[in-house]
Amino acid sequence: MTEQPTESRRENRIVADGVRKSFGPLEVLKGVSFTVPRGSATTIIGPSGSGKTTLLRALNALDTPDAGVIAVGDVEIDFSGPVTKDQLRRYRAQSGFVFQSHNLFPHKTVLQNVTEGPVIAQKRPREEAEAEAVQLLEQVGLADKRDQYPFQLSGGQQQRVGIARALAMKPKVVLFDEPTSALDPELVGEVLAVIRDLAVEGWTLVIVTHEIQFAKQVSDQVLFTDQGVILEQGPPAAVIGDPQHERTRQFLQRILNPL
Repeated sequence: MTEQPTESRRENRIVADGVRKSFGPLEVLKGVSFTVPRGSATTIIGPSGSGKTTLLRALNALDTPDAGVIAVGDVEIDFSGPVTKDQLRRYRAQSGFVFQSHNLFPHKTVLQNVTEGPVIAQKRPREEAEAEAVQLLEQVGLADKRDQYPFQLSGGQQQRVGIARALAMKPKVVLFDEPTSALDPELVGEVLAVIRDLAVEGWTLVIVTHEIQFAKQVSDQVLFTDQGVILEQGPPAAVIGDPQHERTRQFLQRILNPL
């Protein structure tokens, strides 16, 4: 089992090869393979139940794959064999995860939510972590909310705190699981704007989303998944603008022209 990516893979931030995941008798991922180059944004689209979120969670081992090799950042793991807790710890440290339901600590302030990981998990000095957290909160437009609690924030503001919290861990990759699905429509734009800025800044992003127009604007690569496989992948102009697979065309027709 290897933990360091081979030389040919160092140019990519993510390389997934033959990833499989089942829950009981249900095979959710059926040998998925793809790459995400450093400094690029990849969006994953597809119908509910297609394996999008399971694939994203596999990249952070929130759902540990049953088989396949995944390299994220500086760590590569072959999930077909035994994996140690230390390997999982190093693997998970490569990426930050932004949940669709925010998952903030309700009893901690905004600043405390952002500094918790660096101080507790990474053992960084609190003063250093707080200084960086203030900069990140300014970056996501919430510097004035540092002393408030999650219940005092809108859903969009909570999600932006979640993004700042993920960035505070200094990940190689940031993973977004349908970051706007739990938001009221009028709050969606403020979250997408932050993600769009991260893409422009050169962060390596993987985003599961139903926001097709956003995917078209922000993506370097789009993956269309259905029934546990990637049916189509490529630049948004191809996958969204000129899909080749009939299933992709059907999905986009229903999303973009619901009536």
